[in-house]
Amino acid sequence: MKLSLASIALLAASASAFTTSPAGHVSTRLAVAPGETKASEKVVQAFADKPEEDPEFDALVKSNFPGAINNRDLATRVVELLEEKGFDPSNTLLATSLCADELARVLEDEFVSIYGNNFNLGGLSGFPFAGNTGWGAMSAHVPDDGFCLTIHGPHVGITKEGQIGKVERSGIALVDTCCGSAVAASNYLSGITDGTASINPRLQQFTDFQQGAVQELILPFGKRLARADERMRELPYALYDSQEVMVTDIVNTGKASIKQGLAVLGGIQINTAPDQLDYFHPLRFDYYDADGNLVENMLPYLR
Repeated sequence: MKLSLASIALLAASASAFTTSPAGHVSTRLAVAPGETKASEKVVQAFADKPEEDPEFDALVKSNFPGAINNRDLATRVVELLEEKGFDPSNTLLATSLCADELARVLEDEFVSIYGNNFNLGGLSGFPFAGNTGWGAMSAHVPDDGFCLTIHGPHVGITKEGQIGKVERSGIALVDTCCGSAVAASNYLSGITDGTASINPRLQQFTDFQQGAVQELILPFGKRLARADERMRELPYALYDSQEVMVTDIVNTGKASIKQGLAVLGGIQINTAPDQLDYFHPLRFDYYDADGNLVENMLPYLR
């Protein structure tokens, strides 16, 4: 993947402008969920009131997003794997980098109900705009001798009829765009690649700097999206690849702050109608030990 000079500069600034505090020396931390109940038992509780899987809709989602699994299956498999490594609700801090959209809270809330409090690293489209500073603060809040589960990625909607980039929302008759930030960035990019974009001398505005960054960070994927058979299907994967550059840089920079262990789950959130289960296409599930070494790729166990 090739990044534009603007994107490289933005990533470099994120990496160098901030420093990460050493781990284990800060006593202040978030209160995590009590550990009386095992995480695997909390999964059952978290999904007790969720709809059952709709086989017809399940096939529709998976035909558009091969490799996707519903959130119930995702949480079950993730928790089982992490329990084997010592993660439990009493010693694990959840950190997420997901979009600001309320639909992105579905996955987040499901994992919060399992592990407790969440440290939010994300912003529009799911980019980790909290950066190295946010990661350093989050790491200091991990329980002593505890673990961190980080979940990141963009999101995309799919309607009951299979339209990608749209979704039914609770209480709203209009079938709405999802993800709005991603679609706006895609439209901006289309204007550049087809030559219809107007020159804007104000590339960044503090009143909308996150969207400006999303538009800059998606620039390297103009040809890829233009050539895609289904642009809205390809868009979240292009965003994920861009975000992965930032997430990897932040994790590598903050390796010294890992306490007992770190699990990083990355992928595409797939939002659906309120009466359907949401889905997730896992693209990364890595485990790092206390020394910051990548010791296991757990992604095959999610498929």
